[in-house]
Amino acid sequence: MIIRPISSIYGLSEAVVRAIPLMMVGIGISIAFRSKMINIGGEGQIQLGAIAAGATALALPGLPKVILIPVVILAGFTAGGIWGGIAGWMKAKLSVNEVLSTVMLNYIAFQIYLYLIRGPLIDPSELAWGTGVPQTARMPDSSIFQRLIQGQRIHSGIFIAIIIAFLVYFLLWRTTFGFRLRAVGEEPKAANYAGVKVDKYLVLAMILSGGLAGIAGSIEVIGVHHRVLEGLSANYGFSGIVVALFGRLHPLGVIPASFFFGLLLIGAEMMQRAVDIPSALVISIQGLVILAVVSSNLILENPKYRKKFLSFFVQKF
Repeated sequence: MIIRPISSIYGLSEAVVRAIPLMMVGIGISIAFRSKMINIGGEGQIQLGAIAAGATALALPGLPKVILIPVVILAGFTAGGIWGGIAGWMKAKLSVNEVLSTVMLNYIAFQIYLYLIRGPLIDPSELAWGTGVPQTARMPDSSIFQRLIQGQRIHSGIFIAIIIAFLVYFLLWRTTFGFRLRAVGEEPKAANYAGVKVDKYLVLAMILSGGLAGIAGSIEVIGVHHRVLEGLSANYGFSGIVVALFGRLHPLGVIPASFFFGLLLIGAEMMQRAVDIPSALVISIQGLVILAVVSSNLILENPKYRKKFLSFFVQKF
């Protein structure tokens, strides 16, 4: 699972391709978690970001590349941000649990996504040929990322993802806005007493989190598929949660974590083809990662559990 991907250019490039959306979603999840908001809606936000990006590119084919690509990415951010902001507003104003609302919003987003690629945005050639494959027309070349290696799918979107990771780090730890965002997560009552509008920052945290998932969808469209199609998000919205936890909910920690899980995903597919072990094994590994991260946090942050953990090892060894 690890050795096969790193032994070829194809494996490494595909791992990077998988890492890009994982990185974007993971960074967004980190922002939400820093404000003690749990965003489980990455899948829906990715899909709406992708459909918004695709529709924008198809509607503005005449724009030059240097303008169209940022506009397309911004469209994805806006769609994902609105979808995440809905859950944030429901939490802030109506006290609706964000886990429940984001999961339910995933289903709504999926139905909107399917309706658009099977109806208003379906490729006209699919209708003309009578095949009816649910996908949009191919996006114009002026909206597509450049491939970095001839014959491979790795594209220049990786640079945008890394730049965004550093920008989010700067935002969270080097700005007043980021300090208030983290203060709301650490102790909302104290933050409110200090004059921070807690409800406002809860909504903003979810807007940013959803927006970055929307960017993941837009980058996936303009970098990999070049059209919006069914099954575009390969569970990146859920895998991104594991990546964020593995990266210790830090934007810079998410960078290596996303590459590691990108290797796992492509390695699992190679392993299934080579030795007939189901690629679904990766899901089990992700579950083990979550258990390891949560238990290690308990041990590191709670003296009671830390003492029990140390005494257990003393007795054993």
